[in-house]
Amino acid sequence: MIGIEESRGNIYEDLEIPNANEMRIKSQLCAKIGEIIKARHLTQSQASEILGLSQPKLSEMLRGKFRGISEAKMMECLSHLGRDVQIVVKPAPRSRKEGRIEVVFA
Repeated sequence: MIGIEESRGNIYEDLEIPNANEMRIKSQLCAKIGEIIKARHLTQSQASEILGLSQPKLSEMLRGKFRGISEAKMMECLSHLGRDVQIVVKPAPRSRKEGRIEVVFA
């Protein structure tokens, strides 16, 4: 019988992958980049030109192989695709000792 375990909300953390939070954020940014490319009916070749990435690098990123691409580069890609990207720093609630990093799409 296979046991079922409830996720902690981050698959990378559940799988005990190093830098789990960074990987979760990158996956969210990558998914949004892919959504925009699809919605604009761009080929990977056209999108790679807009984003300043090689087509093979873009292809790998869209297939989830994004370890070699920084979060900053992904945010730059979103900007090239016509999206405003904001980084908001605010105090964490007193109920938490540490802040958290999250991606929110409007």
